[in-house]
Amino acid sequence: MILYIVVPCYNEEEVLPETSRRLSEKLCDLIGRGEISDKSRIVFVDDGSKDSTARIIEELHSENRLFGGVFLSKNRGHQNALLAGMMTAMGKCDVCVSMDADLQDDINAIDKMLEKYNEGNDIVYGVRSSRATDSAFKRSTAHAFYKMMSAMGAEVIYDHADYRLMSNRALEALSQFSEVNLFLRGMVPLVGFKSTTVEYTRGERFAGKSKYPLKKMLAFAFDGITSFSVKPIRLISVFGIIIFLAAAVMLIYSLIRHFTGNTVSGWTSLIVSVWALGGLQLFAIGIIGEYIGKIYLETKRRPRYIIEKTLIDEQ
Repeated sequence: MILYIVVPCYNEEEVLPETSRRLSEKLCDLIGRGEISDKSRIVFVDDGSKDSTARIIEELHSENRLFGGVFLSKNRGHQNALLAGMMTAMGKCDVCVSMDADLQDDINAIDKMLEKYNEGNDIVYGVRSSRATDSAFKRSTAHAFYKMMSAMGAEVIYDHADYRLMSNRALEALSQFSEVNLFLRGMVPLVGFKSTTVEYTRGERFAGKSKYPLKKMLAFAFDGITSFSVKPIRLISVFGIIIFLAAAVMLIYSLIRHFTGNTVSGWTSLIVSVWALGGLQLFAIGIIGEYIGKIYLETKRRPRYIIEKTLIDEQ
């Protein structure tokens, strides 16, 4: 069985030496035990890094054939870089494991993933056993995100990021998804096939800074919602009906006040109504605009990534 471990990297010069050391030890251990072929590889995907990440990957490849590199022509974002690595691995391996470079994902969980694959699962999701290392804010917002995605009709795996195993036929099925706006956590469950989960304890980042500050996390969450559900647009219709009913009630109330001679000019209620309706309209236009923007990007059919060069020893 040939295993490819795909690791997207963006400005990871601080952590990459340690990541490569631990991953090579894990791969050598699996090869030594006869669980995987010596044709297995660790593929780092350089997502247009501005530091020495690309140089480190090239050095690792020249020193050890276990390491490979995929170099994108420019920064395309984590999801695109991850997909580039997975699509490069497709056809070269029997199974592919994707994980981040920061060493927060437990490398030893790969053993359990391979066991689940041997039991007949095409997809094995790495799921965090707890969020004890997260702040209360991040923990609550993460759970809120998963609940919201489920409420919107998207199939997501709770407490799962992008640490997963996929068989080659699952990768081939994923390659048939052609959307430009990528949200792999929602796309992979749509592939189908038999799947399961493996729990692991997520650690602290070994070095460097997180590439997902609050602003990016919120943008990522919003992209996920709008990429997999039209319910936000339908909610606009619901809000419209509610406001129409409220307006009808206010009309009846105003007529009663008028005919009973209790008409009073209500400047405050008028201003509040104007601001409320104006804000709702802008909010509705914004949501519709987000969907129109995604349609605009999809119709252009621009490539999701462009690979500048690939360094993988397949022998």
